Amino acid sequence: MKYWCYGICLLLILACGCVAEEERGEAGELREYLLAAASYAEMNGKDAALAEFGRRDGAFTYDGRYVYAYDDDCILLAHPYEEASVGLNRSGWTDSRGLPVIRIGSDVAQAGGGYITYLYPRPGDAGIDEAAFSTYELKLGYVLSAGEGWWIGSGVALADITQGEGYPPVIRDMVALVEDGAAYAEHEGTGAARAAISDPAGRFVTGDGHYLYAYQYDGTLVAHPHLPELIGSNLIDREDQYGMRMIESLATTARDGGGFVVFIWPNPEEGNRDELKIGYVMAVDDDWWLGSGVYLSEVTGEYTPIPA
Repeated sequence: MKYWCYGICLLLILACGCVAEEERGEAGELREYLLAAASYAEMNGKDAALAEFGRRDGAFTYDGRYVYAYDDDCILLAHPYEEASVGLNRSGWTDSRGLPVIRIGSDVAQAGGGYITYLYPRPGDAGIDEAAFSTYELKLGYVLSAGEGWWIGSGVALADITQGEGYPPVIRDMVALVEDGAAYAEHEGTGAARAAISDPAGRFVTGDGHYLYAYQYDGTLVAHPHLPELIGSNLIDREDQYGMRMIESLATTARDGGGFVVFIWPNPEEGNRDELKIGYVMAVDDDWWLGSGVYLSEVTGEYTPIPA
């Protein structure tokens, strides 16, 4: 049977207590799946595991799910849908909005493993076309070390983890907040909208701490409920420890029609620790745009350390 080795590995993991019994849904299954893959590698050796992970008809490749593998220097070791890239150094590869996914995945895996998030296409009958940016969608990933000097990862579409309900509620609420802000700006005008967005007790600051912010396309902050001292400042050159210019990426996405962007941002509710954040942006008009965001830990319930 196709899934025999995955099933055996998963049973061994569960028997050893490596997977929390209370984990449910696609997010928990994703972790279990990666732990099973790591167990397979431990039992059968690196070469056998890489051969298995790299097969489209392999035991770990089914229903759109697959395992990819890299060494600690970001050289691709196995990928059933990117065979032509095996052997290449992918440390400079980014998703469609500039997130350096491979470098982040490598650092998280070497630091102990955990959830990550990024944009990437689903595999289709013809494989994956990484140049087709219009097919990129929000994914939840998990990465962990598979042995000395190498690591593995996998991902599922975030829209699929709630069993037919679409994105998790926290993401749906974020999108609705941005849409509400854009509609308010259209009906009430720029001045009223920016004032409302900047009001820390206003309609665009929710009870769970989420809020809207707004920028001009050149990177000038024009509205923010918690950073009044920065309003009027140009933040287009702000970049994270990996060199991603997140404000520029958000502005470009808004200008291109809006959508999701994943970036690293400090979480003020958690001592300003750096976290992966899922942003959603929309254009208001040709002059400015607005957005909001949720931290990955709000989706998974776990904090993934991002190395400084």
